Amino acid sequence: MHLFAAFPLRPEALHIPDGFLSVPVSIVFWLASLAVIGLAVRRLDRTGIEQATPLMGIMAAFIFAGQMINFPIAGGTSGHLLGGVLAAVMLGPWAGILVMTTVIGVQALVFQDGGLLALGANVFNMGILTVVVGGGLHGRLRGRSPGMQLAAAGFAAWVSVLAGAVATALQLWLSGTADLGVVMPVMSGFHAVIGLGEALITIGALSFIRRSRPDLLDGAGDIQARGWIASGLAVAGGVLLLAPLASAFPDGLERVAEDLGFIGAAQDPTFNLLPDYTVPALGETGLSTIAAGLAGIVVVVLLFYLAGRLRRGRSGSGS
Repeated sequence: MHLFAAFPLRPEALHIPDGFLSVPVSIVFWLASLAVIGLAVRRLDRTGIEQATPLMGIMAAFIFAGQMINFPIAGGTSGHLLGGVLAAVMLGPWAGILVMTTVIGVQALVFQDGGLLALGANVFNMGILTVVVGGGLHGRLRGRSPGMQLAAAGFAAWVSVLAGAVATALQLWLSGTADLGVVMPVMSGFHAVIGLGEALITIGALSFIRRSRPDLLDGAGDIQARGWIASGLAVAGGVLLLAPLASAFPDGLERVAEDLGFIGAAQDPTFNLLPDYTVPALGETGLSTIAAGLAGIVVVVLLFYLAGRLRRGRSGSGS
């Protein structure tokens, strides 16, 4: 039960459980993540975050659903979408960081996916680095043609996964959990392959958006239109239906922890709400996984809806 509690049936790549990182390292990355999140909120507050919250909510729902679908790679390991580059391309860096932070936070608090003490590191690795490194690289490499833009997004997505893996390896080393000369090449090797899946999913998602709503990629779309909001949520729901088919192989971090012998350091969650992406009353079934995923989508969408309402209320009071 120890490992079952630490790593869910639908393992999430790079979600660090409590016990892998030392307390000082965890605190440092909590502070770093909070500083960047605060900066992102201030930047968006100046530009009118309420206008962006519908698209942020849809992107959060899609990324949450996409992260529940693990795909197998060589050697009995699995990976899945992170989504940082996709969020950065669609929303820009600051909104992208908030979307990724919300998804990762809900995963930890509702589904006990990743430790609470390690949450700052998980947000930094998956929610900040992937957006900043991948999104920045895409901005420098993208050309004018749609093909060049998609190729740049795919390469940036691959690099973003490697960036998160390298950061995780460094944190494990700084915590005294693993030797850097061992953990770095192993983490990088596994996630170089996982990054290929990230690249393909990112290209596929952006291709779909370009065919259906190219104005959104150009920044000229009406992001308040209810019709496309409903369509976007329907797409996220459709992706969620595939979650029961996800690979049960261990993810990259879990596999590295097993191979290097520090898997036993993982601590059990301090509490359980919907553990292992299941609804306890429904058992460990496909329906249970879908129901838990639907709950996660509702939570992330509701958070952005409330954020938009709150910001509109503040704007109205100010005027």
